[in-house]
Amino acid sequence: MQTLPRDVHIGMRVIDSAQNEIGKVEDFRFSENEEEPDVEPATLDTTARPADGNLMSDLAQAFAPDEMPDEMRERLLREGYILLDTKGLFAVDRYVLPEQIASSTGDTLTLSVTRNELMKH
Repeated sequence: MQTLPRDVHIGMRVIDSAQNEIGKVEDFRFSENEEEPDVEPATLDTTARPADGNLMSDLAQAFAPDEMPDEMRERLLREGYILLDTKGLFAVDRYVLPEQIASSTGDTLTLSVTRNELMKH
């Protein structure tokens, strides 16, 4: 199973497989089987992530606005995900699965798929 890159961070720009900049990392969660790395306070956006660390609170915040099927919610939590704040006036935020990531270099995350292939939030 693939995992999220260890250097993923909020605000990181995201490029799709067609080399289009499609947005920025708004939030992320590592898989339930791995611990989150230490994050320096300057890189952590506390408005995007609940401060209490309670799993139920995290779930409520991450998934409350949508009608996501339980199976998909469980998969995202099990495998980890990135919530992408997409660019565009009527753009819908999307989820990136670890298997959809081609590379991570510096401040840029490159995907192996196009924006339209990502699950909508």
